Amino acid sequence: MPNRYCRQMLKFKMKDMNLRIVAAFLVFILVFAESNAQESVQLQVNFSKRIGPMNPIWAFWGYDEPNYTYMKDGQKLLSEMADLSPVSVFVRAHSLLVTGQGTHALKWGSTNAYTEDENGNPVYNWAIIDKIFDMYIERGMKPLAQIGFMPKAMSVKPEPYRHYWKPGANYEEIFTGWAYPPKDYGKWAELVYQWVRHSIERYGREEVESWYWELWNEPNIGYWRGTTEEYLKLYDYTADAVQRALPTAKIGGPEITGPGWNQAAEFLRVFLDHVSEGKNYVTGETGSPLDFITFHAKGSPKLVNGMVRMDMGSQLRDISKGFEIVASYPAFKDLPIIIGESDPEGCAACSEADYPYNAYRNGTMYSSYTAAAFAKKYQLADHFGVNLLGAVTWGFEFENQPWYAGFRDMATNGVDKPVLNVFRMFGMMQGDRVEVDQEKVNYTFLQVRDESVRGSQPDINAIAAIDDCSATIMVWNYHDDNDLNVPESPVTIRIEGLSSRKVLMSHYRIDQEFSNSYTAWKTMGSPQEPTPEQISSLEQAGQLELFTSPQWLKIREESTELRISLPRQAVSLIKFNW
Repeated sequence: MPNRYCRQMLKFKMKDMNLRIVAAFLVFILVFAESNAQESVQLQVNFSKRIGPMNPIWAFWGYDEPNYTYMKDGQKLLSEMADLSPVSVFVRAHSLLVTGQGTHALKWGSTNAYTEDENGNPVYNWAIIDKIFDMYIERGMKPLAQIGFMPKAMSVKPEPYRHYWKPGANYEEIFTGWAYPPKDYGKWAELVYQWVRHSIERYGREEVESWYWELWNEPNIGYWRGTTEEYLKLYDYTADAVQRALPTAKIGGPEITGPGWNQAAEFLRVFLDHVSEGKNYVTGETGSPLDFITFHAKGSPKLVNGMVRMDMGSQLRDISKGFEIVASYPAFKDLPIIIGESDPEGCAACSEADYPYNAYRNGTMYSSYTAAAFAKKYQLADHFGVNLLGAVTWGFEFENQPWYAGFRDMATNGVDKPVLNVFRMFGMMQGDRVEVDQEKVNYTFLQVRDESVRGSQPDINAIAAIDDCSATIMVWNYHDDNDLNVPESPVTIRIEGLSSRKVLMSHYRIDQEFSNSYTAWKTMGSPQEPTPEQISSLEQAGQLELFTSPQWLKIREESTELRISLPRQAVSLIKFNW
């Protein structure tokens, strides 16, 4: 890219840059010399050593309640998700084929896409699905279109159909008539065919070709009340219908959860064996279409002595095992992988009040966990040599709920939580990932996978990227124990390989003071009925903030050192423009 273009872009960014700066009590020190005797974590970033593309694996979200999509706060959050990303964001929602009138509730949604008349003839109604997908398309987002669940008229066990689950109730209560196989696989296939054809008519062939179509959710647990063989049969009918409607459509599965469990790993292998060499239930030939592979990975937090203790290792072991299984199939090793749900634990709608270990969700523990976990997903994909396309964060918003109720969401009542600012940081990291030498870090990505972060020292590490006009470094200070009453950690970052001799440096921060609406809300006295003025202040506090004013920096030819002081569960993004 020409230098003149870079300069023009930089001037534009400087002109529009929001310089709303809060006075910092922590000092950001720039040093043009070798590190002194102060003990600190040493990170070395070499921008001349590119290790792979900075694919936007983070630009994927999902949620249980599809009807929140077009509600007030849902529309606002979708717009913010779209705006933070330089690429199209993919969205995955449950219950797009569930029977009902669009009523929303926790872990429930419906579209009434399929019913039958008194003679058993299909009646298709795409109004609510269109309303949902229109919200995505209008914002430049794209559906990761989940084909499920079973319409009431098709279910082999339709009653009871609607559930009324609440936090604290038995989770098994949600698995009602929508979770069962169809009475008629031919009718199911025709429903899928008609949906894809309708999508082409409404949005155009080229647009729908860019979507990903997938079957069901977590068929290895209660979400599927059929057998494994019945799922394979449903997959064959579904894939055939999708590609009859659009031969260039992308279809995938199986969206199992927990590849680290023996049962789930076996399900994934049985699925891959079937699509590669099994007899197709529709064509009678060998194999089935498969354009991408999906599975889920979750952590497992607990409450220990009254304090939240995360378990990042649990989530990473699921990812690792899923990658290992895919890599063992030469025919599939290069297929895109989408981790269809990738989260610290398994129930977004389970609130903090009923599940105290979910207290991590409002503050900076969720944001630091997210930064560290995504960096390790890249490393695990490199380690196994697989093609990681995306990792879906299963967290959206919950309409008309108490402020900061402890759901796993990105915003509360339209106010962004700290975790969303990590994704704003990732949105600025473009180009190629570069080498971060980690000789002196406390945990490698394999150690975190195997042991989690339980030692006396935190996981302080970084991910870095470079493109034609900018370079970025994200640094986090994470520990599985949510103890914020520990000293800040000094971090020395040695930078090499920047060709430009003068750069504009911007430092963004998420901690207890910066980019943190939750702290601001607590400072207000935790109001459940905040005034319009308070809401405006909370909305401002929920945005990503600069830690210091941007400053011009001269780069030394051999190396340049930056020193920062990073609080526990904090994340910094340092960006250089030229």
